[in-house]
Amino acid sequence: MNLSGKTAFVTGGANGIGKATSQKLLEAGANVFVFELSQDRIDSFIKEANSDKLAAYQGDVGSEVAVMAAFEQCKAKFGGVDILLNNAGIGIPSPDLSATDVEVFDKMVNTNMRGVFLCTREALKVMKAQKSGHILTLISMAGQRTNPGAPLYCASKFGARGINSGLADQVLKEGIKVTDVNPGPVDSDYWGNREVPRDKFLSVNDVADVIMFAICLPEHVVMREINFDSVAWLAK
Repeated sequence: MNLSGKTAFVTGGANGIGKATSQKLLEAGANVFVFELSQDRIDSFIKEANSDKLAAYQGDVGSEVAVMAAFEQCKAKFGGVDILLNNAGIGIPSPDLSATDVEVFDKMVNTNMRGVFLCTREALKVMKAQKSGHILTLISMAGQRTNPGAPLYCASKFGARGINSGLADQVLKEGIKVTDVNPGPVDSDYWGNREVPRDKFLSVNDVADVIMFAICLPEHVVMREINFDSVAWLAK
């Protein structure tokens, strides 16, 4: 894999799947611009990576002002955007909808849908001008099947999938590829302190490897949707 000369913009790129993918992108020679909510995570990752190909901006993907500023900084630093990974996401269980605060819904929609729209919109402005680009969105299988324990999370992911589905046909003739990345359960911070069989889940590196596979396909090949899971989880 040689991505030298390419620039990737990764949301939530200093933790979990985002960080694992950012590391692999750097190893492949790409410039990586991380957009991350936590300044502490940014500082830690920059120190760890120790690379002049890595830059970052602290902000919330749900903030239009922050997203626009981050893309301006990315363009100023690296000259453009070739790859967007919409990785940032938040999941809050809602097993009893009748007792769920509206703030829970708002938080997930703000990150999982609004954030995807805002970042995608800014990336498209660059990609349309250069007639090339690849937008990948970490949706998960929660965007394809419902979960009685987290219907609002599923709704936000179904919404993100809806954005990508229409977008994929809208921009393909302009040389821009769109990919939905749909892993099953992943051993990540998403689960918090919940008692789940993490040893049977995908690892963040597993997901990063799949993302890199999609990115490194020949220019004339696009994977519109990637569904994958852990064998141990499926065989439970």
